[in-house]
Amino acid sequence: MSKTRLGVALAAAVGLWSAVAGAQDTVKFASIIELSGNGAAIGTNWRDAVDMAVEEINAAGGILGKKIEIEHLDTQSNPGTSRAVLQKALDGDPYVVLGPIFSSSTRVNMALTERAGVPQIVGSEAASITQQGHPTIFRTSFGQEMGMPKLVNYLKNEIKAKKVALIWTNDEWGKGGRNTAKDLMAKAGIEVVADVSTEVQQVDFSAEVLKVVKAGADAIFAYCLEEESARFLNELRKQGYNGPLVGETTLISQKVIDLAGANANGARGHVGLTIDAPVDLLQEFGRKFEARTGRKSDHNGIKGYIAVYLAKEATERMGKFDRDGFAKALRGAVVTTKDEPGVLMDLRIDETGDVDRESFLVEVVDGKQQVVKVLPPVGDWKK
Repeated sequence: MSKTRLGVALAAAVGLWSAVAGAQDTVKFASIIELSGNGAAIGTNWRDAVDMAVEEINAAGGILGKKIEIEHLDTQSNPGTSRAVLQKALDGDPYVVLGPIFSSSTRVNMALTERAGVPQIVGSEAASITQQGHPTIFRTSFGQEMGMPKLVNYLKNEIKAKKVALIWTNDEWGKGGRNTAKDLMAKAGIEVVADVSTEVQQVDFSAEVLKVVKAGADAIFAYCLEEESARFLNELRKQGYNGPLVGETTLISQKVIDLAGANANGARGHVGLTIDAPVDLLQEFGRKFEARTGRKSDHNGIKGYIAVYLAKEATERMGKFDRDGFAKALRGAVVTTKDEPGVLMDLRIDETGDVDRESFLVEVVDGKQQVVKVLPPVGDWKK
């Protein structure tokens, strides 16, 4: 062989070895998330927080010596698209899938990760997601069956409401929340005097607001998506309502506060995660996120950040990259901030993949979430 051919062969071999070594030094994560459409604001927070976590972990040496390689794929806030982009991601053989946030998208695409045996860590809250028996699905947000009892207890014991007007978004997430809330209210002796559905991306809320205002309720319970919640608040204040207004995280999120301005003041509710909580690690996350992006993170950013660190913790508990062992490492596990500061709050993952931890009752005051009370976890695992 001539020196020229030998040099070419050696260069090719070195290039091939470098590519293989590079592949061995990384682990693929796929983020299936809402980056356009009506979920763009929440998905952007998730993406940016995921990227922040990935950069932190990689700068500290990665996971078991491997750097995370992250790819974000846009669901366009559409369930059918979410399924298509997840299939594309699975063709690339990722170690774990992060997202989506919209429950309707997760319900459509989760069968793909189940069939592929790939762990999926979602920001979705519909109760049905963890009731399907998916062996490797996990949440970083409260499911409705975890958060809704705290909210109904607040209505009954703090507001003393006996009659409630309920307004909700007519999608997978909204239906699940509405059904869970109605069942719990019935058990608590609270009468639902108005039960009003709205549509995703609805703009005009005048008729719906008139129904709930005229219902003679002691409080209004709003369970709509962020942009719709802001429009509902604007119309509610326009029609002069200033009574008790309660919701879950989507009523009092930073995005709603940004969109509704002063009309969000006075809204109260239960949140699982907020950078305004009296928790040092959450506040530190909030400062880092704002310094990085120039904006405040909502709960969706926190959920995305925790998802990356939860995957890291599961892998380090196993001491290897093992999709089959991933669920065994997390189901029933308590993860404290001493174990992994990146989870931001002590938490427990139950046998279905649902998360349990402390949460917060808040009120919007002067354009900011003000924590009124810290609520304990549902279970008694935290001693």
